[in-house]
Amino acid sequence: MRNRSSLSLHIPQPKYRPGEKAEFSYVNVPKAGTVERPPSDAKAQNITSLAYSLIRVLDDEGNAVGSWDPKVNVEMLRKGLRAMMLTRAYDDRMYRAQRQGKISFYMKSTGEEATSAAYAFALERDDMCFPSYRQQGLLIARGYPVFEMMCQCYSNARDPVKGRQLPIMYSSRENGFFTISGNLGTQFPQAVGWAMASAYKGDDRIAAAWIGEGTTAEGDFHHALNFASIYRAPVILNVVNNQWAISSFQGIAGGEQATFAARAIGYGLPGLRVDGNDFLAVYAAAQWASERARANQGATLIELYTYRVEGHSTSDDPGRYRPADEGKSWPLGDPIERLKRHLIALGEWSEARHDALNTEMVELVRETQREVEAIGTMEGGARPPLGTMFEDVFKEVPWHLRRQREQAGG
Repeated sequence: MRNRSSLSLHIPQPKYRPGEKAEFSYVNVPKAGTVERPPSDAKAQNITSLAYSLIRVLDDEGNAVGSWDPKVNVEMLRKGLRAMMLTRAYDDRMYRAQRQGKISFYMKSTGEEATSAAYAFALERDDMCFPSYRQQGLLIARGYPVFEMMCQCYSNARDPVKGRQLPIMYSSRENGFFTISGNLGTQFPQAVGWAMASAYKGDDRIAAAWIGEGTTAEGDFHHALNFASIYRAPVILNVVNNQWAISSFQGIAGGEQATFAARAIGYGLPGLRVDGNDFLAVYAAAQWASERARANQGATLIELYTYRVEGHSTSDDPGRYRPADEGKSWPLGDPIERLKRHLIALGEWSEARHDALNTEMVELVRETQREVEAIGTMEGGARPPLGTMFEDVFKEVPWHLRRQREQAGG
């Protein structure tokens, strides 16, 4: 007679649902500065602990501590703070524009600004970035005009991609910003392929890519790590673990079983787990990984541990699947506030200067919006010329498209 218990499946569930009080006591947050920085040429098998710890530089008082402190100059910190504040002001303005029916769609990066802005300062300007849809801070930090970004959101006559992309899927070769793909997993193998090509040609440029933690469940993620490992591709592969992939929490992608940085270990790659709300920690990790890539030591997988404060997009209502105030309890704080506190601790900033800069950024975005809306919005105004739909696809336009363009009056 068999006496066995019935089998059952484990279905991952978030700890809190709407109406419940969220708290993050289960999240292990080590003290800043306690994780040691190894040499950038360290063998991956000797630094596996970095995939399970959490690299942090800024402590609760705003001091930069520990061996990961990159000791950057104050002017760069101010530029980083400005980039993150401008990104947030831009996000807020575009979110309202969508709610007013002036644009079709938007995705905010609130609370995640450091995961992109810090990279703009850690990488060389001609390194190629393969972003996800919350890396607008990378473009802004690299000086790409907010005017151009906004025209794309409004799909007006000055839209730099001529209506061929969703509002937030920017593209700028001049700024090393590869076209965003809605199928986000593609960014990883494309970045690895680009990096392999750069190395094959004897170039000196590296690549970096971003995906969310949910995308690690896609085959593209594993294909990319496999190629990156075998060919020692000069690439930095970032997993932005903001706890939520659309409406499913990170456990659905395997976050309960191991850290996302630990995915690197099976491929013989170094994996770093980094406080994604700490501008200096993100910068330091990116700098470490770029040094490794440029020295032909190969790829690095970095998990940027953060939290998605807002909804997945303007089509999402996070209040249906998580507590409304969950983001306020996030133990790693806000990246802008933390960098502000650091600059104040250095004696290089003040609350008054911060308020003035915030006012300046809000006004800059507001004034830019006036200029852009004068050209056109989704509701009306000037559109890209009809003939542009036949451009930028073929080097030499085939005969049947030339005829269609003539028939369309383009």
